[in-house]
Amino acid sequence: MQEDPRTARTRAKLRQALLEECAHRPLAEVSVAALVRRAGVGRATFYLHYTDLEALAVDACADIVREAVDALHAWRGSPDPSAPPPPLPAFFERLALHRDLYRELLRPGGSGPLGHVLHHDLRARSRTERALAGAPEPDLVASAVAATFAGVLADWLHGLIDATPTEIAHRVWRLLINLHRTPLP
Repeated sequence: MQEDPRTARTRAKLRQALLEECAHRPLAEVSVAALVRRAGVGRATFYLHYTDLEALAVDACADIVREAVDALHAWRGSPDPSAPPPPLPAFFERLALHRDLYRELLRPGGSGPLGHVLHHDLRARSRTERALAGAPEPDLVASAVAATFAGVLADWLHGLIDATPTEIAHRVWRLLINLHRTPLP
């Protein structure tokens, strides 16, 4: 079922306003009043679409989740462990635009509201692709891949892993390739 165009426009305005507000201050300091003023909508309209600012923030950042999942699966044939697919380093580069907001929603280790969305979406995609390929243990490996990527991404965003976006893309790519190749009984 397709979303009503008016609803889509309003949600887009609210997401954009949140990203603009968070460019100037942490999410915890953003008020609904400032947000709706920036978006040009009423307070009641905000609450018609979102329960709170965190729900809006997760929605606004959900595109990055889809982008991460797509970047990790942007290869065909046999993956080259020495070179991640080009969308993966580009993904890490784009995170810098709203790094503080992502850090608020994705806690060290990969937990937090955005971490849950990332883990769920990445696990589902990895599981489906492993099952279609007839690879062993699709549930186990999909869980390991999702947890590893979410944890490494969060730890990198929080400064627990020292690497440039290009370096972390290469390192996480090799790690995930090895997870996929680990022989299972």
